[in-house]
Amino acid sequence: MKPELHRVGESRQPVVTVDGATGDPAAVIAIAARLAPFPPSQTYYPGLRRIFTQADADAVAYAFRLLEAAAPFIGGAFDADGFDLLEASFSIVTAPPETLTPPQRAPHFDSTDPNYIAVLHYLADTPGTGTAFYRQRSTGIELVTEANRDAFVAAAKAESEGLAGYTNANNAHFEQIGRIDAVPDRLVIYRGALLHSGIIPHGMKLSADPRQGRLTANLFIRTH
Repeated sequence: MKPELHRVGESRQPVVTVDGATGDPAAVIAIAARLAPFPPSQTYYPGLRRIFTQADADAVAYAFRLLEAAAPFIGGAFDADGFDLLEASFSIVTAPPETLTPPQRAPHFDSTDPNYIAVLHYLADTPGTGTAFYRQRSTGIELVTEANRDAFVAAAKAESEGLAGYTNANNAHFEQIGRIDAVPDRLVIYRGALLHSGIIPHGMKLSADPRQGRLTANLFIRTH
């Protein structure tokens, strides 16, 4: 595995990448394919999401192996002694840009809890995609907290009406402060409070098949 620590934005927030996380992404894709078809996401995620349950033995085992391998990098970057797994899923982007709701057009946050960490595992070979991090221009917010959440949400609601499709780069309302390209078997680990958005280029093939679509594993943990 090849870990690397990045710092993004004026807040110098840690973003960790780990290449070669499993050594066999095809095996993970096969696990996902056995769980297909995936249901629509019940969140703002623009596509399908299959949350792991205890009955999904292979998927759960994969998630714990992945976190065990990533644990030293999580501890080092986020000053954590340990962590708990909150949720794990396979996800596939399937929403055409023109169908996105206003909240889906803008960068978002997962939680205001600074100990809530996203562990994203890229599985598909989808050149040009990835994950980007942003600063909201009108407020200067990069990291959403309980103190600034209302200000971010109010500005985002007003500004998202003027956005179209996926946010992939700088625009009038958001400045891109960091970008991680999707490479098969790469992990990217970051605080869920950090404003982020998937990089979904115009014209990307959208497929619900885990073997063909933009498949990722999305794990959320809380550090302590």
